[in-house]
Amino acid sequence: MQKASRVVVVVFDGLRPDMVTPERMPNLAAFAGEGTWFREARSVFPSMTRVATSSISTGAPPALHGIVGNSFYAPEITRDFVLDTSLAADIALAEARLDGPLIAVETLGDRLAAEGKRFAVVHSGSAGSTYAINPRAAAHGHWTFSVMGGEATRTPHAVEEVVERFGPLPPRTLPRFEETDYVTRVFVEHVLGEMDPDLALIWFNEPDTSFHYKFLASDETDAVITAVDAAFGRIRAAIAARPDAEDIAIIVASDHGQISSSAVADIAGLLSEAGHKAARASARAIDGAAVTVTGGNMGEIRMVYGDMDRRDQIARWLMQRDEIGMVFTPSDDPVRGAVDGTFSTTLVGLDHARQPELVYVLRSDTGLDPHGLPGLGLITGGVPVGGGMHGGLNRHEVNTVLILGGAAQGGAPGQTAVPAGIVDIAPTVLDLLGLPVPAGMRGASLMQDEVRRRACDIETVEIGAGAFRQRFSLMRRGAHAFPVHGGRIG
Repeated sequence: MQKASRVVVVVFDGLRPDMVTPERMPNLAAFAGEGTWFREARSVFPSMTRVATSSISTGAPPALHGIVGNSFYAPEITRDFVLDTSLAADIALAEARLDGPLIAVETLGDRLAAEGKRFAVVHSGSAGSTYAINPRAAAHGHWTFSVMGGEATRTPHAVEEVVERFGPLPPRTLPRFEETDYVTRVFVEHVLGEMDPDLALIWFNEPDTSFHYKFLASDETDAVITAVDAAFGRIRAAIAARPDAEDIAIIVASDHGQISSSAVADIAGLLSEAGHKAARASARAIDGAAVTVTGGNMGEIRMVYGDMDRRDQIARWLMQRDEIGMVFTPSDDPVRGAVDGTFSTTLVGLDHARQPELVYVLRSDTGLDPHGLPGLGLITGGVPVGGGMHGGLNRHEVNTVLILGGAAQGGAPGQTAVPAGIVDIAPTVLDLLGLPVPAGMRGASLMQDEVRRRACDIETVEIGAGAFRQRFSLMRRGAHAFPVHGGRIG
């Protein structure tokens, strides 16, 4: 049974739930007070944007959709460099070499198209994120606008259409005030005001961008948080002014959180010094390296020549380093990795055919940053020290915003601690529109009473070798495990 005439999804990239307060975000805080706030909602691992976006669109973890990192080495696609999923050219290369889609499982957009439903997206993130939210938008006759320009979307006519009506695309400034205003106008006036699709989604690139480069609670970042909150207020006002306002469901979400960085640990450099010549993903070249390494506050380490003895040596070396918080290796065991002391990639839903031979997470904790926010950790670089980072399993990275309101509210308003996460967004949208949920989606509709009533049981597992021990906590619901927190013990 259809529960809503239309669904509107608003995504704030990187927004932490503990920053949704009446002081910082009065419009979103008011919406949260009126709706159902899944306060313990979770991202996936790695808690990176393109991985999480793919989980939002497929209702599944990377074990099923195959985007196992923002960047990952995929020799079946190219042996020349590490694939960067933010780049339209790399995605096009992947699909040409694979002779098929990079995200092959059924997506929300696929199901909507099969049911004759219209889906419109206004996106201010990378070309890769824009692709991942609806990979086959063009084939389905859907509409995806990117503020990055026509080359960043599979439906470039959407950009032409918008520029003709609203003028040139805004300049790229930091914080992204101009982009926030521009995409809000497009969404409110064009998508909601004229196109009126069955599903309308807007993706704000803030506060994530400012978290990275201007720090989590700086004055500049707080100012852009105020701006995106005001943008949400404009969206709510536009919906409230419609005669069918009560029949429109609103879902507000973030894809991941962030923590502040405390220092740099150059894992690729340290590996090279230890005799394992490492190619950084950012170098866009392998150049005779033995391993490829991605970074942030976690990353993958791939053996260029498939040398598992080297993999085992590096895994043991990592566990001896003070900078390392967690280590994962593939294994048929649901908890124990192939190397003694490591966790299995299966435990965190990363066991896809594209999974790396080795995954590391740098140390982090829940200590306070200079602005008084909990969550501090090491990074390999990429942002200034003190800037925000995500990708790992710190609770403040994986805890996401997820609030249902309007026709999606259902029941008494308030917060709930039931297991939920970004994998539930697609099934919830489909249920709201009265459409069947594909069997391949691991998520569940948050409109279902049995899901909303489920107890929040946290399971904790520990493993280690020698002086190294690591711990991981999770919430299980059926076949899916929601990450709660992970890190090194002691």
